[in-house]
Amino acid sequence: MKRLGLFLMAIGLLSMTACTSTKLTSSWKTPDARLQQENKIMVIALVPEKERNLRILMENNLVTELKKEGYNAVSAYATYGPEDNLGKGDEKAALKKFRSSDVDQVMTIAMVDKSREKNYVPGFNRFGPYGYPYYGGFWPYYRGWYGRMYDPGYYSENTKYEWETNLYDLKEKKLLYNAQTASVDPPTAYRQAYLFARQIVKDMQKQQLIAMK
Repeated sequence: MKRLGLFLMAIGLLSMTACTSTKLTSSWKTPDARLQQENKIMVIALVPEKERNLRILMENNLVTELKKEGYNAVSAYATYGPEDNLGKGDEKAALKKFRSSDVDQVMTIAMVDKSREKNYVPGFNRFGPYGYPYYGGFWPYYRGWYGRMYDPGYYSENTKYEWETNLYDLKEKKLLYNAQTASVDPPTAYRQAYLFARQIVKDMQKQQLIAMK
């Protein structure tokens, strides 16, 4: 019984891990685009005001990962503070502010969707489609096993985030890079921001937008 309990616990942990994920779903880069390490990249997360903590984490983690690769990245929130209008999506005001500064590129992280999904989780059935050991007329004798050997399954709700990342060059006035990512049931806001940043920087290296160390 002890081994069975450990086995079921392992199954549960694997299921939780499988449900929690951050994945890159698509990406695109302007041909021949390549960032220079001396250029300044302003990172800004566009999220609802109530998600301010998530905005800070998304910006800080991406800035950290870019700096690890030797790029001059800064957070818009850290630079302009909580009262700026950048997080409200005022593109004209943002561009005017950036062009009057020393910023070369702007990297936006937009939360395009946050939704709940209902999924059916099938139960564990050790004895096949019957859900119990079939011994003919003796089944009532084994009835006490039923609850331990069979779980009829249940419905679970998952929270899904969808993100769109764009990298603009202010001098050339064009889009250099676009990526779509999705996160399902991130355990914490920090974990989601960390995995997101890793995915984006890894893809930028794959696309040869930034150099690989």
